[in-house]
Amino acid sequence: MSVRTPKDLGTLVRGVCPVLEVPFHEDGSLDPDGFTTVVDRVLATGVGSVMFPGFAGEFHKLDDAERELLTGLLLERTRGSEDVAAVVSVPDHATRHAVHQALRAAELGADALNLLPPHFLAPSGAAVSEHLRAVLTAVAPLPVVIQYAPAQTGTALDAPTLHRLAAEHPNLRWVKVESAPPGKLIAALAAGPRPLPSLVGHAGLHLPDALRRGAVGVQPGCSFTELYVALWALWERGDEAGALALHTRMLPYLSYWMQSVELIIAAEKEISVRRGWFASAHCRAPGHRLDEEESRMIDRFCAEFAALVPELSR
Repeated sequence: MSVRTPKDLGTLVRGVCPVLEVPFHEDGSLDPDGFTTVVDRVLATGVGSVMFPGFAGEFHKLDDAERELLTGLLLERTRGSEDVAAVVSVPDHATRHAVHQALRAAELGADALNLLPPHFLAPSGAAVSEHLRAVLTAVAPLPVVIQYAPAQTGTALDAPTLHRLAAEHPNLRWVKVESAPPGKLIAALAAGPRPLPSLVGHAGLHLPDALRRGAVGVQPGCSFTELYVALWALWERGDEAGALALHTRMLPYLSYWMQSVELIIAAEKEISVRRGWFASAHCRAPGHRLDEEESRMIDRFCAEFAALVPELSR
């Protein structure tokens, strides 16, 4: 497989790497114009990378044509830039389809892949590893993130397994750790014979502990990227107290919204609508419908953080 001259992904895929959401019209049809607005607004925050499609982008509710259309719209905006990397996710369960989609993403111009292990009907550990090896081999040397999200998938991965994969496949460059708590796995991955850097997910709920244990970035949703960028900047310049204070302010909202993936998707879409990014907060069924108190919580969130994200005061 031919690969373009690589960007400096070690610099770009660190810090804040938002997972892009997918807007729909009120009737449930796709809103491509809204998606391009999401891409443009998120890139304007100065992040070095973005990821699509993820759980936050309702990948499980998109058909293949919709996924390819939106991936193409994203890559049109990142392909020629040396300042931002597009990490394209491959969540397909069947190994044959995952390999095909991974090669297609590489052909379209993805800078890196995010690989979600197969999980329907509880495949064996050996079958999961075989799937990961097949995709890693097919797209080499394109860099790959393996996403470990046990609460969402039930998949079991551990540091020795991931280190073995990294030893066999140099293009395995990062692990997205979404276990709760993530810290011990992050530390174990960093301590191996070939250290594997971690990106922490789960909306950054455990971000301070993850950073102390060596995480190199966070992959949250995208509707208030500026808060994560501000937190990361504080941490990077050594102001741990300031970073922790901001995280503490965010924590009551994150801890409530992260009770379920569908809940935080609904909350983030409502925030993006209030920012004027797109017109409808529609989530394709089955999903979560915000009740009145959850809407009031978003009111409080917007009021509290309007100074850092001026659009929240719209």
